Amino acid sequence: MNEKESKYQAPALDKGLDILEYLSAQSIPLSQTEIAIGIEKTPNEIYRMLMSLESRGYILRDEVSGKYRLSLKLFYLSHRHSPMDELRKAAQFPLEELSNTIRQSCHLSILYMNQVMVIIHAKSPGPIALSIEEGNLFPLPLTASGKVLLAYMPDAERNATLRNNTIFKKYPKPQQEDFINSLEDIQKTGSYVKNSDSVSGVTDISVPIGIGGNNGIIACLTISMLNALNADKAIENDVILAEANKCVKKIEQRIGV
Repeated sequence: MNEKESKYQAPALDKGLDILEYLSAQSIPLSQTEIAIGIEKTPNEIYRMLMSLESRGYILRDEVSGKYRLSLKLFYLSHRHSPMDELRKAAQFPLEELSNTIRQSCHLSILYMNQVMVIIHAKSPGPIALSIEEGNLFPLPLTASGKVLLAYMPDAERNATLRNNTIFKKYPKPQQEDFINSLEDIQKTGSYVKNSDSVSGVTDISVPIGIGGNNGIIACLTISMLNALNADKAIENDVILAEANKCVKKIEQRIGV
């Protein structure tokens, strides 16, 4: 443990969080002794914390067995704020900073009803810019964002999504196989850089957000670059990709991933 970690330790808080996380992981009522063993404490060490958590409504104690289980309070607290609103708030400044640095428009997308939804957009500071309206829906197989979202889906979920996708189903078998292979390449490289399939003269650079979290990828950041704009002063793709990854790190830190 380094000096900073030691300085800001809160043993009582850690103990309380250990209890909540352990009860959540076990998903069945547990006695004081069972909880203590599970978090490597003695029953006496956690007695006061159990009383505190019960009095605040975070856990409930069965009157007959005396065993503890989680209440719905954490669920209620977590749903008081929209995750999408929180993501938008966390991404707004980093996205604007990125667009000013690379002088290109960029946007964040999520998966919604098996389509790509743009949830926030930062316009290029230049007089000419590609604009993608927030709230618009796009087909998964035809966009850089969709391919990145598909690439980081669990295999079973991805297969089910593609089986029900009208565009993918129309692809000949070899094209379907090439498409699946391209998703595997995205996972290996950690990014997607290619000329747009839907807009001529545009290069898309897309990277995932949240792959280090417990729930996997939650969104993706995409930069849609106008190739002919200021071609003599254009920033190299590698530089833009590096800036995009910096932006992703800032967003992830803000959302706690």
